[in-house]
Amino acid sequence: MDRFKTLFLLGRPAAGKSEVIDFLKKTPVPERLEKYHIGEFKEFDDFPYIWERFEDDMLLEKVGMERVWTTPDLYFKDERLWDFFLEKLNLAYSKALRDDPRFHEEKTAVVEFSRGGERGWRHAFHDVVSKDLLEGAAILYIHVTYEESVRKNRRRFNPERPDSILEHGLPDEKMERLYKLSDWEEFSAPHPEVLEIQGIPVPYVVLNNMPEVTDDPAKLGPALERELGRLWKIRSRV
Repeated sequence: MDRFKTLFLLGRPAAGKSEVIDFLKKTPVPERLEKYHIGEFKEFDDFPYIWERFEDDMLLEKVGMERVWTTPDLYFKDERLWDFFLEKLNLAYSKALRDDPRFHEEKTAVVEFSRGGERGWRHAFHDVVSKDLLEGAAILYIHVTYEESVRKNRRRFNPERPDSILEHGLPDEKMERLYKLSDWEEFSAPHPEVLEIQGIPVPYVVLNNMPEVTDDPAKLGPALERELGRLWKIRSRV
């Protein structure tokens, strides 16, 4: 195979994940395959599922029904919903393989999500993400500090397009409550290149987005080529 099978694109909110995907979409397929080991790809992102729950409750309230998923101040009523959204990703991926048994002969699955808290990443990968997604997968983690995540989250937010992948944002209070703590360093500490997740070796690299490169295609291209090239070499040894 001359391309990544599954690439997890991870990081704090507004770290630059969506900008990376936007950049890849705008890169011609032959160049994308040669430089980044990604040809055709399908994106699996949990944000649309998350946002839809807020919209559903708004519409339920509008027609005189009770909210189901969220509180009036827009927190989820049950923390297990974060697992539900990952299960939605698992299901979407299984449907993609069902509908196209040759999916990975032609496409890379790009899986994007973010999790915070003391066990956010560990719980997501060890307890929820399916083994089908993990088999043959690799991880690109985009690093920014919490403070930089907050700054970039404020900058990108467009109140006219809160459902937009590139323009959605969170209030500062939610950022602090949900994402100030991150267990990425602890989660990735056991090995500098390959994580053992549910008994499956999953290579990873970290793209440092400080100073920022995801805001400038001229900077992002070389940074992605370097880090994904390194990830490809690790993946080929696993």
